[in-house]
Amino acid sequence: MKLPNIVVRFLAGAVFISLLLGGMLINEYSFLIVFSLITVLCLYEFYGLVEKDAKVPVIRTWNILGGFFLFVGGFYYCVYSSTAIAFIPYIIYLITLFISELYLKRSNPIQSLAYSLLGQLYIAAPMALTNYLVFAYQPGSYHYVYILALLVFIWVNDTFAYLTGMAFGKHRLFERISPKKSWEGFIGGAIVSICSSLIFAYFFPNLSTIAWLGFAAVTVVCGTWGDLFESLIKRTLGVKDSGTMIPGHGGILDRFDSTILAIPSIFVYLIIISI
Repeated sequence: MKLPNIVVRFLAGAVFISLLLGGMLINEYSFLIVFSLITVLCLYEFYGLVEKDAKVPVIRTWNILGGFFLFVGGFYYCVYSSTAIAFIPYIIYLITLFISELYLKRSNPIQSLAYSLLGQLYIAAPMALTNYLVFAYQPGSYHYVYILALLVFIWVNDTFAYLTGMAFGKHRLFERISPKKSWEGFIGGAIVSICSSLIFAYFFPNLSTIAWLGFAAVTVVCGTWGDLFESLIKRTLGVKDSGTMIPGHGGILDRFDSTILAIPSIFVYLIIISI
């Protein structure tokens, strides 16, 4: 018997969130496994779009492996007190990537190289910065609160932006890229998400209430830009979803589009407020 689409969507979402939360909450090694896997899957979808829809040949497996090297290198760097040796595999990946274009005899090697590096800059680098977030709350020790807060703020914003937009949306936020998003939805989602940061301020006082409010505001604004940027990519390539890995939800990259731009923004934010 075929399950209704809404049931499939709910079950797939529940399993996905459970795995994500489990990876964050158990310990640093479960975090390493789950988030490195997410990095790999996002890169798999991105380079798949590049090859299939942009019609640009890239070394898909090697680029995915490069992103994995960068994520694991970032983890090793944070755990073992800034040991630069952590990034040697990634440097080897970059050197090999450039040298390989000398021998592949492609008609447009610059384009292939550009798309390869775009995936690293757009996905691998931000995901690698999550390692900083999970070791920044208590320097030298693993703690999930910053990455959990970032994801919660994005989920709350997405949910209430959708509900507010459905109820009151009249003025388009960015019609050229995403015709369904409205200013009313953006404001509604932002208000609820920023207010939810007060819960984190109460239970995790390492940041002041003002700092938590700023954390949520940066996440909402940059997360929205991240969502729009992925929409720009999909609209340019003429696709609806980045993939089909999560039944009823699209691809992994579709679920992390907001997160990908929010992560480096929060990295910068935390550095600035710590000065």
